[in-house]
Amino acid sequence: MTAYIRDADEIYRQSFSIIRAEADLTRIPPDLEKLAVRAAHACGMPGIVDDLHFSVGAGTAGRAALAQGAAILCDSAIVAEGVTRSRLPANNRVVFEPRTDPATTPQAATVAGWRPHLGGAVVAIGTDATGLFRLLELLDEGAPRPALVLAFPFGFVGAAEAKQMLVDDPRGVPYVTLAGRRGGTAIAAAAINALATERE
Repeated sequence: MTAYIRDADEIYRQSFSIIRAEADLTRIPPDLEKLAVRAAHACGMPGIVDDLHFSVGAGTAGRAALAQGAAILCDSAIVAEGVTRSRLPANNRVVFEPRTDPATTPQAATVAGWRPHLGGAVVAIGTDATGLFRLLELLDEGAPRPALVLAFPFGFVGAAEAKQMLVDDPRGVPYVTLAGRRGGTAIAAAAINALATERE
């Protein structure tokens, strides 16, 4: 029988060690280093660290918001289920309220329902780009400003463009995103888990 590591903590420890050896973390600020490592771990690609884009102080803003009890708004059930509740510093509310609208995608409809919860929240987007586009529209319409946007939509239509709009947004909402077509629910949840506690 093949020998393999059975201890989950040891698997994590070795995985993070390999990522730190293979990824170039020199451009990643200390407040986002654990997020970068966990994002790479979530997709098995240390190279994505090179394509992470972020605003100055984004990690600090996200950690502070979570420590103060900020709600976590998720664009899908998978992102919400991927948040490790035991890591949350203030028993934070994880919000996923699915909505439908025949005029748009389920993700955009779900994000449209966030308006009452947006102020000071941590937003995690991990499915298609329509949710991120809708979030930017809500902000254009005067919706309350979130504390941090973790934007990891993926796909061939709109994902790269929506993320670039976030990076270029003149309001200066704190953000972390992954340039281009790559992204996904696992990365979005990993980003939340990385910010939730100093424990790696």
